[in-house]
Amino acid sequence: MKILLYLEAEEFLAHSGIGRAMKHQQQALDLMGIEWTTDPSDDYDILHANTYGVKTMRVIKEAKKAGKKVIFHGHSTRADFRNSFIGSNFSSGFFCWWIMRYYKKADLMLTPTDYSAELIKSYGITAPIIPISNGINLAKYAKNEAKEAAFRDYFHIKSGEKVVVNAALYFKRKGIDDFIEVAKALPDVRFIWFGFQALWTIPAKIRRLVENPPKNVLFPGYIKGDVFEGALTAADAFFFPSREETEGIVVLEALASHQKVLVRDIPVYNGWLDANSVSFGSDVASFLSALTDILDAKVDKTAAGYAVAESRAIDVIAGQLAQAYEKVLTA
Repeated sequence: MKILLYLEAEEFLAHSGIGRAMKHQQQALDLMGIEWTTDPSDDYDILHANTYGVKTMRVIKEAKKAGKKVIFHGHSTRADFRNSFIGSNFSSGFFCWWIMRYYKKADLMLTPTDYSAELIKSYGITAPIIPISNGINLAKYAKNEAKEAAFRDYFHIKSGEKVVVNAALYFKRKGIDDFIEVAKALPDVRFIWFGFQALWTIPAKIRRLVENPPKNVLFPGYIKGDVFEGALTAADAFFFPSREETEGIVVLEALASHQKVLVRDIPVYNGWLDANSVSFGSDVASFLSALTDILDAKVDKTAAGYAVAESRAIDVIAGQLAQAYEKVLTA
């Protein structure tokens, strides 16, 4: 069995959740000893597509014509397209119609959570849909003193200084507005938002927040490797106020880092995150209350949070992916 893992516009998406999900798929197949390629001209048995571009549709049609099975990974929904780019709310109906053209071609749909599976099913998809987490590489996010030192040196973190981190694009959907409002209420705490988005692609109101943040809020751009991984273990909290997700890979990364995690109480977390593993909030006031408890060392749910990450580790996900491939081949 050989899998074509296809990600159109890989360079553009490399820093996104979809790009990281693709890397996790490659790691999972390596663990299972399943051969894979990213070249559509290679021979393969199953196309596993991850994106929605014109080239992707051509690859799907060629796969269908050759009698090969097609799996489509449902990373996106109409709900998580809204409140992102300029015009995203106006065009969300078109976006849903567009991705449905791809989803309807699938012999099998994969998507990260039960929540996103139900959303996709509500669009009228009749192919089987299997929820499989994007997975997490536990070893990559283990505590490492050298990485933590790299983080502290990079940002000139002072001894005893409290630091709250997040990682996301500059979208209202990601809760950037609430992140900044909470930061304003805690001027003695450093807030760092990892991630990058071309400012011309986002609404003016969000662009102004990024261009003129409070003094205690930093937008250092996209940073990977030791500095980011050190931040996840060395920070005092990971605050992810996203309003809509299909899973949230960065949440898994924070949990795998034994980090104290605060998220918005939204449906995507139902069934795999609860009040034992993370702290929840729903607005600025509740976020501020929960975060203050974390920073004052009144709350520590890291053990239960790490257990959630373990349940979604790459080696666990690898077996689930292999079963999905076998299922579609024998259908």
